Amino acid sequence: MSAGRTKSNGAAGESRLRGRGGPARRLSAANYDGSTSDGNFGHIGSADRREPTLTCASTSTPRLMPMARSECTCTMCARSTQSARGGQEWRRVTSPGLPHPAILAVDADPIALAATERELRERYSGHYRVLCTDSATEARAMLSQLADAGEEVALALAAQWLSGTTGTALLENVHRLHSHAKRGLLIPWGGWADQATAKAIFDAMALGQIDYYILRPAAPPDEVFHQAITSFLLEWTRSRRVAPHTVKVVANAWSGRAYELRETLQRCAIPHSFCLADSTEGRKTLAKAGSGAKLPLMLLPDGEVLSDPTNTEIARASGASVELERDEFDVVIVGAGPAGLSAAVYGASEGLATLVVDEGGVGGQATTSSLIRNYLGFPRGVSGGRLAEQAYEQAWVFGAKFLFMHKALNLERVGNRFSLEVSDGHCITSRAVILATGASYRRLGVPALEALNGAGVFYGGPASEGHAMAGKQTYIVGGANSAGQAALHLARFAHLVTLVVRGQSLRGGMSHYLIRQIEATRNIDVRTATTVVGGGGDGRLQHLVLRTGDEQATVAADGLFVLIGARPHTDWLPVEIARDRHGYLFTGDALPEDLESAFDREPFAFETSMPGVFAAGDVRRGAVRRVASAVGEGSIAIKLVHSLFAVSRLDPSSQRLTDEGYPASRP
Repeated sequence: MSAGRTKSNGAAGESRLRGRGGPARRLSAANYDGSTSDGNFGHIGSADRREPTLTCASTSTPRLMPMARSECTCTMCARSTQSARGGQEWRRVTSPGLPHPAILAVDADPIALAATERELRERYSGHYRVLCTDSATEARAMLSQLADAGEEVALALAAQWLSGTTGTALLENVHRLHSHAKRGLLIPWGGWADQATAKAIFDAMALGQIDYYILRPAAPPDEVFHQAITSFLLEWTRSRRVAPHTVKVVANAWSGRAYELRETLQRCAIPHSFCLADSTEGRKTLAKAGSGAKLPLMLLPDGEVLSDPTNTEIARASGASVELERDEFDVVIVGAGPAGLSAAVYGASEGLATLVVDEGGVGGQATTSSLIRNYLGFPRGVSGGRLAEQAYEQAWVFGAKFLFMHKALNLERVGNRFSLEVSDGHCITSRAVILATGASYRRLGVPALEALNGAGVFYGGPASEGHAMAGKQTYIVGGANSAGQAALHLARFAHLVTLVVRGQSLRGGMSHYLIRQIEATRNIDVRTATTVVGGGGDGRLQHLVLRTGDEQATVAADGLFVLIGARPHTDWLPVEIARDRHGYLFTGDALPEDLESAFDREPFAFETSMPGVFAAGDVRRGAVRRVASAVGEGSIAIKLVHSLFAVSRLDPSSQRLTDEGYPASRP
């Protein structure tokens, strides 16, 4: 870093800090330091709230001091004192109980470091240990000591320009010791205009060395800074399965009904964790559940225990809709993936009585994506499950109704309405139907591997199975974006991740940003022109047979995730709805000419061969298989429903039609 940059940043930070003036506001010991209760490095706090203020010798700012202390205990002053006392290392204060996870901040600029430490301690020291240093060497030592002690780092922050190294290099190494830690690059306001800093951000994001960048805090309270910090901490709690309202699943084995429960929870976008009954955590959970609990069981956040619950009981316990108060709607949407949820948001927000039916929960295949980085409006990326959860909440707030754990069995026209039969025998009527049933991954068709489904063999991404692959050998079959996202997610846990790709390279089906990250990840291997032709194990996957050209090889394997091809969910539809040989639905201009006779007008775009029934998302022939495309098609489908109602002489404000297709009078 040039001397000019150091001077400019330091001066700006010093001006802000000195400009506050006046006495520091009083903080509790928990808000100030909390070191005697959670094992912080270095600082010792007091429980007395009547502590005096002293002026920090390093920053000339007033700080709240513990009683009976005559010197400032901030990071910089503590380091100066340590140096004067002969270079005493950071000491660790221990206490009974589990230590809090750590937040580590590293910045060579003393004024900027003091501001960062101030904001972190005042907001987070009650639940996190805040560790701050200006030395990258010391930061690495802290990370190693925490890892050796089995303690966790929730968030690591580093400025780019450090002595002897860079922030991106330091943060890249964080995941070697703390694979779940979130990593933020601290930059000054306007730092993006500096070419060297901007290039560091671009390269680090592309290579997966950081999760995102954060502006150094300004004068308190800096809510922009805290929004970034709390977002990182929320993501960390979700990845560690310790987020609020997490459902705990306990079973005797990973496979069987336990796997089905986890799959159902994932499809419902419900945060959950899993442990075996004979594990330490499993025994604790069983003790809470009581002697009458039957495995597998679920422990809900409110303390309720469900013993071997049905899928419907799971949905009902989580607050999802499994029953209807009415059976007539303007539009019924079959499928709660991105296309269906988008249609629900736009339909309900535009005054249509809207119902979404799905045999599982929300999100569809998108919930298997651990991180989608190229979705508009989410620069840090978003998981498929989180995106689906937010879309569901958005549609619900607008008044859309949902019916989960109900499979669509039959669709037919009855007069000017459509009748949809669902798995509990109920029939729902509507003026229009949008088919957004999506597609599922194709099966490998290897009998020995099909027998191990849920016992090391999984169809879909590893969003809920990554923890089980810690330190193991895992394989992913597929060459599209979903496979790339799965590989990067698994690489945080597994010893080695191998991508098995049928094509000659990844470039034919995977986004450039994912390819760059995969090439930069040390424990990901790519085997091209290769297929899985066999495998097996004693009750759980233990090996695979791979074929490359004319050669076959047997390899040890603990996990196999299959993300190949797609099979549209259209088998249940009536023959009047035309589809191609793969099962995808013909729509609009792509309808075969001999089927256009069913219309007395030009078919709308996205309209199937049954007038009034539309298709959106992956189920539609010719659709672009991207989440953003599915969302766009869902919104377009609602616009086309309005056009249909207009030519059918429907008054949109009435939300009702007579049997003859004319508007009904208002009640």
